[in-house]
Amino acid sequence: MALEDIAQGISDGLQGKTFAGSLKFDCGSDGVIILADGTASTDNRDTDCTISLTQENLVKLLTGKLNPMTGVMMGKLKISGDMATAMKLGKLIG
Repeated sequence: MALEDIAQGISDGLQGKTFAGSLKFDCGSDGVIILADGTASTDNRDTDCTISLTQENLVKLLTGKLNPMTGVMMGKLKISGDMATAMKLGKLIG
């Protein structure tokens, strides 16, 4: 699944929901997905919080197959920047 497709799915899921702040899913050489201004895009920019993970683990995270806290503890994802923004993501995808 391409990052553009994942970003489109996130954008569709954000309809009617609010997400204050900005968040970057950094999948390394595969690219990035930015959540900001009520949408998701693959245009890289600075954000309040960055979550670094593989594209495979991003899909698992978004589909509920990877618990965010477990992912952090197992080293499958790393969070940098504003932790409060990262915590809001749990409510958004939960």
